[in-house]
Amino acid sequence: MEALDALINRVSCPRLEGPAPTAEQLELMLKAAVRAPDHGALRPWRFIVTQGEGLVQLGKLYATAAKADDPDLAPARYEKYCNMPLRAPMVITVVAVTREHPKVPVSEQLISAGCAAHSITQTAHALGLGAMWRTGEMAYHPQVEQGLGLAEGETIVGYIYLGQRCRDREAPRLGLDEFVTHWEG
Repeated sequence: MEALDALINRVSCPRLEGPAPTAEQLELMLKAAVRAPDHGALRPWRFIVTQGEGLVQLGKLYATAAKADDPDLAPARYEKYCNMPLRAPMVITVVAVTREHPKVPVSEQLISAGCAAHSITQTAHALGLGAMWRTGEMAYHPQVEQGLGLAEGETIVGYIYLGQRCRDREAPRLGLDEFVTHWEG
């Protein structure tokens, strides 16, 4: 796929099925991710790849965190949390690894990790795969962060759900006029 086609026509794919990306496809997505813009060459990211039984365990982690917040959590809601990661055959948790730096603010490091996540979704599209960048409350829950082994200065940027597209979607055509202005001083 041409690079411009991937950039202009990528869409999120909320419904994904197996098989998971191959080892070669995963390697390409991660190679693209680590080429994200990175002021100071800090490499402010890391990636947690989850598939198979790991997805079941991730769901249990979500459900346990939700139950900690609400001891009266209804069984149906508990089950919903358990099933969240099962919406795709692979999930990559993108983690921003930030630190104090005299020239690179933490906000730039977070943006860089976001660019790495974006590169994963773009590469997935270029490979003919489907991807969906998700966050939600479980991206910000301290118990989930602890369960995934996040350290001080680490933040979940998002969960990239990956798999085969269930159906093709067309990218909406957006008018640039509502997003672009030109400044002349």
